[in-house]
Amino acid sequence: MDLEVSPTLTIPAAELGWRFSRSPGPGGQHVNTSDSRVELSWRVATSLSLSDDQRARLLARLDRRLVGGVITVAGSEQRSQLRNRQIALAKLAELVSSALAPDAALRRATKPTRGSNRRRLAAKEQRSATKQQRRKPSDE
Repeated sequence: MDLEVSPTLTIPAAELGWRFSRSPGPGGQHVNTSDSRVELSWRVATSLSLSDDQRARLLARLDRRLVGGVITVAGSEQRSQLRNRQIALAKLAELVSSALAPDAALRRATKPTRGSNRRRLAAKEQRSATKQQRRKPSDE
């Protein structure tokens, strides 16, 4: 089953590697015999479904998560292997799509408006007057 990351990117099932193991935690009678934990691996460095720009962007952005050019996600939240497979596919799709997303626009620095500046100073004066009234009268 191919993994559709976005309308322009689909990872073929042949490029995805699966590993199964026993999931930690409680699970009842069936827990010691079923391999419900799922690890999904995808070799980013040699994937044929990526353009050169996409590959460079993924390698740069996912640098800390990559081990030898391979990204791995795990799913062990559910007791069902099928459900954990779906979770792992969704995690990988989300990870790849967020890494391929364009950078956010840089914030343009702006000055406060004259009115907001005036309101800020008026509030400071009001606060100052309140505190002045709380003081003990001086003997001058």
